[in-house]
Amino acid sequence: MSAPITRHMLTVPAKNGVPARKVHYRRCGAGPMLLMVHQSPRSSAEYIDLMRVWGEHFTCVVPDTPGFGQSDPLPQTEGRDPDIDDFADALCEFLDALGVERCPAYGFHSGGIILVAATKRHRVRFDCLAIGGYAVWNAEEMAVFSERYLPPFQPSHYGEHLTWLWNRIIEQSWVFPWFDTREEARMSVAHADVARINQAVSEMLDAGDAYRAGYGAVIRAPRDIPALDADVPPCLITASDGDPLQPHIDRLGAMPTAWKAAKVRTPADHLSQSLAFLLEHASGEPCPALAEDENEGWVPVDDGLVHWRGEIGGRLMLHGPAGEMAEPAQGELAIDVPGHGQSSDFADMRGAIEAAAKSLAATEIQWPDAPQGDPDQLYPDMTPDRFGLHLQRAWGIARAEQFFNPWYEAGAASATTLDPAGLEPQALHARALARIRADDAARRWHQTLTDNNGAPQ
Repeated sequence: MSAPITRHMLTVPAKNGVPARKVHYRRCGAGPMLLMVHQSPRSSAEYIDLMRVWGEHFTCVVPDTPGFGQSDPLPQTEGRDPDIDDFADALCEFLDALGVERCPAYGFHSGGIILVAATKRHRVRFDCLAIGGYAVWNAEEMAVFSERYLPPFQPSHYGEHLTWLWNRIIEQSWVFPWFDTREEARMSVAHADVARINQAVSEMLDAGDAYRAGYGAVIRAPRDIPALDADVPPCLITASDGDPLQPHIDRLGAMPTAWKAAKVRTPADHLSQSLAFLLEHASGEPCPALAEDENEGWVPVDDGLVHWRGEIGGRLMLHGPAGEMAEPAQGELAIDVPGHGQSSDFADMRGAIEAAAKSLAATEIQWPDAPQGDPDQLYPDMTPDRFGLHLQRAWGIARAEQFFNPWYEAGAASATTLDPAGLEPQALHARALARIRADDAARRWHQTLTDNNGAPQ
């Protein structure tokens, strides 16, 4: 049985006038700590399967880089977006807050670029690096990326941004870069894997327009491999067939003596060689106790996790179906109910909530009323399909529920008082995203609340 993955929130304290920021990280396994840095615009969820494998050798710790997943973005400083040095420093500030002085590290694509930058600025923090693909763009490629690769991603009134997002993600595996429709740009690894596309889309929805700062810092970063005589830890760079960065192996040029680069045949070859290199060069120091926040986290329930925030021992507040966690007041706790937000789904929703409440020492549970309407109509299927139609369905519902209650009865009898704020794109975006994440869990939560009527609570 593979090791469980746990999730944690950690606050990096304010420094030099830069405000404190939250970092979400995943953890799995036992043994020496291994820092893993995901590519952009993904999140730590990218490494879930790999963590379970490498967790047999290491305590795998994977933060969401700033602005991605559930981590706060880095602020602008002096009117400029953060650059690669800011992201490199932020990674080491996370290690400081975590209580880790030195560790081996792995990064894929832009995750590797952040690690190389961090190694040059903070060489004593890493035992060794294993990197999957390292981009070395020429001037012409840089110009193309600067002009078109990172368009603004802002919610629109009628959800057009969702149509663009789905197609941008799926076509990224057909041509590279995603907007280059010349035959010469075709990829050999094209796919229409709905689950993979949906995961990447979900992570991009989490990042929002902040993706441009994080991704842009990587694209604009100087590609200067450390000098031959640089005092840097060992590093292995590999890229497999079909990886658009495999040809860049030939562009790396001279590297420090302890650095190696190679083209490999398959992704499995890349991972096996990376693991062997990490095991060879890691110091073997045991993983220290890792810090985490005391007012937010994920409590384990059976084989899942329930996301919570607030004051342990407070009154537990629950949101409604297809809703999202409210910010708890003083003396309160709040959770993402099962299957919603950042909580796992559970067949027994009430049982999972009560188990979480017990773990969090909640004084009582505030159960909401079930919404008005037929649950079979209130919560239509949000299963992703090849064309991402569920995204537009959720957006349409987010608009309709501002006009009618229940939203599916479009008539004078069900008309509600219009609130223009509820039709602002950011508000629509938040409600649509909450509905997409909940999917069938919203219907089951509605039924749980209905069953609670008259039952002891």
